[in-house]
Amino acid sequence: MFPVAIGLNHRTAPVEIREKMSYHPSQMQEALRKLKSYPGVEGVVILSTCNRTEIYAATTDVEVGTRSIKKFLASNHGIDENVLEQYLYAHNLYDAVRHLFRVVSGLDSMVRGETQILGQVGNAYQQASEAEVTNKAINVLFQNALAVGKRVRTDTLIDQHPVSISYTAVELAKQHFGELEGKGILILGAGEMSTLTAKHLVAAGANTVLVSNRSYEKAVILAEECSGRAVRFDDMDQYLEEVDIVISATASTHFMLVPERMKEIMKTRKERPMLLIDIAVPRDIHPDVGKLPFITLFDIDDLHGVVDRHHHEREIAAVNAEKIIEEEMLTFVKWHNSLFVVPTILALQQKGQIVKESQVERALEHLGGLTPKQEKIIRSMASSIVNQLLYVPITNLKEYATTSQGHLYTEILQNLFDLEVSSVSERPSLMAKQNSGQVSHGR
Repeated sequence: MFPVAIGLNHRTAPVEIREKMSYHPSQMQEALRKLKSYPGVEGVVILSTCNRTEIYAATTDVEVGTRSIKKFLASNHGIDENVLEQYLYAHNLYDAVRHLFRVVSGLDSMVRGETQILGQVGNAYQQASEAEVTNKAINVLFQNALAVGKRVRTDTLIDQHPVSISYTAVELAKQHFGELEGKGILILGAGEMSTLTAKHLVAAGANTVLVSNRSYEKAVILAEECSGRAVRFDDMDQYLEEVDIVISATASTHFMLVPERMKEIMKTRKERPMLLIDIAVPRDIHPDVGKLPFITLFDIDDLHGVVDRHHHEREIAAVNAEKIIEEEMLTFVKWHNSLFVVPTILALQQKGQIVKESQVERALEHLGGLTPKQEKIIRSMASSIVNQLLYVPITNLKEYATTSQGHLYTEILQNLFDLEVSSVSERPSLMAKQNSGQVSHGR
């Protein structure tokens, strides 16, 4: 059983592609079960965030599994497979494991070390578990990944430096206006991203924060947390006429603010400038809104250019995080290869014994009349021949077990000798036991 990771992110695909490939939470269960039915996919998790859509799968055939995942992504989102291919990356075997370790640690994020991704990976794994589409290989992989993500944050304190999409959006607003005190700010949405945005706004000195959401009750709760004021969704236009900054992070599947609507709003503002920051994927604000006079629009991809004051500290923490990941990778590789190597060696030795016993018995039947001493010599010689023949491949296989290619050499040996080896899924999860008590599934 081999892991693969296939997907796209903020480095390989622009936001207009990422939003087409994203999954709304309400779509996830159906998508997971559909993907699980594809050839070669034995266990699966879909990770969908504002900056990435990735599929992690366990497969017995990397080529078949990879092909199935790409077909699923193309058909599920109505995109031509050849077009989609140019945005996708694919990681196989231990590269897939390392990629997930880096993702969950925040090292593959747009903002290095951002804090939300650990919870997002945990939620993705929980959704897959609830849909009953994981298997032992996927369970062990994600349980270890979540433990690695927690260790990185504990040992490097990388999450002590405020870094997230929400934080960077607020930094962008500060760069644009200088100070946020006295500026009218409207937050669209009341989910996790909006909650973090509100906290960072208050920390940055904002004292006039409005919150609008389709669920007014949720808007009230968030507004109370940031000492702001909730406004009803249907009354939004009157507040759009008054505020200086809008930060939008809803879960809407269509544009909330379109050019026609904003043209009417800008007429009443009398050339007063307005900053719009859209950190939602799919986007909340139509890109053509940014072409209107006196409106400055940034989407999530524009956050690349924001450099915050914690950059240096975060980079030092990231270097240490990379070292931790390599340590964890070494442990994972040794464990994973042992699942293949130990049963393979036992199966090879057992097959050698079976062949030896069979051939010795045939020889003794033909010879006949041997003394017990002579028979013992023949049996001893046969054992010695088998042991000598198997010594080199077994010794080399043990050495290969500590490398990233150990499982491949093991599989070759299994095929060459036609060995019957117990399924890996039947063996205990050593890594999961090592990290027991460190992984929380509920988020």
